[in-house]
Amino acid sequence: MSDPTARNRLDEEASPYLRQHADNPVNWQPWDGDALEAARERDVPIFLSVGYSACHWCHVMEEESFEDEAVAEVLNESFVPVKVDREERPDLDRVYQTVCQLVSGRGGWPLSVWLTPEGEPFYVGTYFPRDGRQGMPGFIDVCRNVADSWADPEQRSEMENRADQWTAAVTDELEEPESSGESDDLDRPDDTGDEVEVERFLDEATTAAIRSADPEYGGFGRGGPKFPQPERVDLLMRAHAESGRDEPFDVAIGTLEAMANGGLYDHVGGGFHRYCTDREWVVPHFEKMLYDNAELTRVYLDAYRLTGRSRYGVVAQETLGFVDRELSHPDGGFYATLDADSGEGEGEFYVWTPDRVREAVEDDLTADLLCDRFGVTDAGNFEGGRTVLTISAGIDELAEEYDLDVTEVRRRLTDGRLALFDVREERERPPRDEKVLAGWNGLMISAFATGGRALGEELADSAVDALAFVREHLWDGERLSRRFIQEDVKGEGYLEDYAFLARGAFDTYQVTGDVAHLAFALDLARVIRQAFYDADAGTIYATPADGEELVARPQEPKDQSTPSSLGVATSLLLDLHQFAPDEGFEDVATDVLATYDSRIRASPLEHTTLAMAAAKRARGPIEVTLAADDLPEEWRETLAGRYLPGAIVAPRPAADGELSDWLDELGLAEAPPVWANRDVRDGEPTAYVCENFTCSPPNHDLRAALEWSSERGT
Repeated sequence: MSDPTARNRLDEEASPYLRQHADNPVNWQPWDGDALEAARERDVPIFLSVGYSACHWCHVMEEESFEDEAVAEVLNESFVPVKVDREERPDLDRVYQTVCQLVSGRGGWPLSVWLTPEGEPFYVGTYFPRDGRQGMPGFIDVCRNVADSWADPEQRSEMENRADQWTAAVTDELEEPESSGESDDLDRPDDTGDEVEVERFLDEATTAAIRSADPEYGGFGRGGPKFPQPERVDLLMRAHAESGRDEPFDVAIGTLEAMANGGLYDHVGGGFHRYCTDREWVVPHFEKMLYDNAELTRVYLDAYRLTGRSRYGVVAQETLGFVDRELSHPDGGFYATLDADSGEGEGEFYVWTPDRVREAVEDDLTADLLCDRFGVTDAGNFEGGRTVLTISAGIDELAEEYDLDVTEVRRRLTDGRLALFDVREERERPPRDEKVLAGWNGLMISAFATGGRALGEELADSAVDALAFVREHLWDGERLSRRFIQEDVKGEGYLEDYAFLARGAFDTYQVTGDVAHLAFALDLARVIRQAFYDADAGTIYATPADGEELVARPQEPKDQSTPSSLGVATSLLLDLHQFAPDEGFEDVATDVLATYDSRIRASPLEHTTLAMAAAKRARGPIEVTLAADDLPEEWRETLAGRYLPGAIVAPRPAADGELSDWLDELGLAEAPPVWANRDVRDGEPTAYVCENFTCSPPNHDLRAALEWSSERGT
């Protein structure tokens, strides 16, 4: 058998990130059986490099090190170098990122890990410069030192001992949640009275979120970088809605304002960048990720419904417009990322100078208004005197300064933004990673479905199309694959794929009333129960039981750049229990919450999604059953403008006789409680609202039924 490590094999891969490295002199291998077997046969360590196509520092490390012949010589002779796209293999990334965080207290990409031939880590870091500088070791020196140590029997023994210790540590961290052992701790209030305890740690999470907030510049943390934290904003808005307290509201709105007004938001084309490098939300890291734009759209839509402020609806609308224009597959489905780099370097596509603005607009007054509105100056706020657009002056302020009425200022700014957009379209575009990832598509499907509810039903069409695309290409009727790109399908689905996609399908059902989407959500939930849930461990793992065996089997209880897949799955199972009460979904969710009870109590802010699932389990969700063949327009308007976080909206046919076809499609023997005996009354569309396990009388006025719910909550 020829040695697969004798050449760079990434030209055989479809991942754009892996193909970016296909021409490196490093003999990169994909993570597969051939590469792992070669490491064992050669008895050399594996050098594992994990990144993604839109990662700026991944590009830097490639240019400095992986394109360097001397570095390639060391890697090829002394290691099996393996490249992994973290978007294709979140399981590998999760395991080795956890090692990096345990050892160094931080993580990120590029992730650089040295492994034994058995895959156990013994040295780890993130970005390394080619040569040492500013206290950072040089990558080539690290590689040479590791190779020399591996060749020395005594030092190799020490490295293998460290690998054993680190593997044990990551196994404990990922596989062994500390259960309180009291499975009823998070039970329903009518069983144990523990709703008070759930409220306590939700209050603690809210207090911790407020304490971590930046009162001067918005967001969380008192320095840079600043990341969007949509789960925290969600928590704070819910806390305000339930308690009426101003402080959670002020922090949530302050954060939303800071993100929408600063450089995180693309003021010309819509959509959000990954994060900002500074405390003031001015200079972003320019890549655009599908998941950020999905989750931020969701919270801005919630803020729009909570506050009635049109600005938040506009931000959501423009973000969905960006996704539709720049991240959408022509047949449905959504691409993964836009790169940070284009043209002359990072951010070049997005930045401006006063001269560039004037060339684009060709009207001095409008150009001056644009420069003042968005802070475009000769000095700039970014490299080379260029400016990242931020909201730097208010409309009223500009109207007064230029002696114009507000309507004229708005018109000129709108026309000017369109001119900037047209000119920007002629620039070299950031590369696009055209992977269609099942889980990330699920998040964006939820966002478009929610947009369809709040902003216009046509937005839900994008959710339906994307769901159909993913079902066609990534679902074989029994199991889900991870990604699709150019007709190539690869990878088993992970928990995030099933949980996020099932949530997207469920949200699409709630908006469209199409039972096929609910059926798909149930199918995905059944796989979660069968393939990911471990009754002995009392948890839902991030990888299926029959998946590849790694040094640890990860779980994802904490919210990170995406919401906790464990939390989303748990919340989803509680919702779907209302439709399939005999499937055991609630039992699985209750088991998970009991297992993670201690961790949620100890650190509710890190486990926000799980904590909100625990609250749902204790209180029961708000159920809004709508019996109608066609929803009345006033009902649509009510739902569009009403903030109902975590509510289940359950459309059903008008008459019980028409429900049988739905039950057949869902594989149910009888109508579930959420639909049973809730048909139309007096021949008119009828709404039923239930909260805290108590239901309203049938009502032809949806607004009145929801007011009944609000009055019960006071």
